[in-house]
Amino acid sequence: MEEELMSYDYILFDLDGTLTDPKLGITKSIAYSLKFFDIEIENLDSLCKYIGPPLVDSFMDFGFSKEKALEAVDKYREYFKDYGIYENEVYEGVAQLLSKLKERKKKIMLATSKPEVFAKQILEHFGLLQYFDFVGGSELNGDRAEKSEVIQYVLKEGKVTDRTKAVMIGDRKYDILGAKEVGIDSIGVLNGYGNQEELIAAGADAIVSSVCDLVNREEFLDN
Repeated sequence: MEEELMSYDYILFDLDGTLTDPKLGITKSIAYSLKFFDIEIENLDSLCKYIGPPLVDSFMDFGFSKEKALEAVDKYREYFKDYGIYENEVYEGVAQLLSKLKERKKKIMLATSKPEVFAKQILEHFGLLQYFDFVGGSELNGDRAEKSEVIQYVLKEGKVTDRTKAVMIGDRKYDILGAKEVGIDSIGVLNGYGNQEELIAAGADAIVSSVCDLVNREEFLDN
């Protein structure tokens, strides 16, 4: 899919499904948590739809109350913090894209619903932290879980004063809707866990087949 792109000074990336494929770690962590509540998951692929949304919302989708969902998040993190966090892989070409953006003097920031402490660990583990000017995520206590809150936080901490020069790049509707809520453009990518219909319905300003396609789009890289 080829769409016209604009050039931006501030590039905000989602993490899961955008820069990395966290499928194994996230689905195994959810299954681990659900097993504690006597819910057995036979097919981990059935949990892929929960890659992207806030975890509390995902567990409430199983009929859990808010209180029980918060308990489920704690169980999820028992597995995730030691194992699931590293059951993850970077999409091919991501380091090349980030390097190219740095060469073009772009300010690169992460805006993820994942707890900020875990996001930094993941980026450092894969040698990507060096490219980021700021890493923003949710808090372990559940604060700043909504994507719009994370994006707002990243824009503020990143000292972005002209929002017309900022763009949010992500694979799910939450990234696109969050960007619209705070008043910045968005680019949907199809290498993750959303699909074209979801991203169009959310109102993405552009959609590309893969985040790494952007490395070849001179109009996006232009200063």
